[in-house]
Amino acid sequence: MLRPIRLAVSLSILCSLAVVVTAQTPADGAKLFKVNCELCHGVDGSGKTGPGKAFHAQDLRLAETQKQSDAALAQTISKGREKMPAFSGKINPEDVTKLVAYIRTLAAK
Repeated sequence: MLRPIRLAVSLSILCSLAVVVTAQTPADGAKLFKVNCELCHGVDGSGKTGPGKAFHAQDLRLAETQKQSDAALAQTISKGREKMPAFSGKINPEDVTKLVAYIRTLAAK
């Protein structure tokens, strides 16, 4: 009788692990970027939007940005920089990590 219970518990654990893995996909970072960053940084990360130009948004594709450590990028997102507001109250640390991973995909080719 205990075997079905063990099987159910094992399946629950495996399913929860699968959710954790899928929650770290680049698509999650892209969604966060679209909602929180795209207005100023643009779809491509260039910063060439109306608000981006007005606030001198950093081009996220450039080597200057891409050479920064993940911690430095996360700090900029969380605490803000120059005219960029701090997002620490709006974006949780796990999502900041997803955003940093997505920013890495914007690197100029």
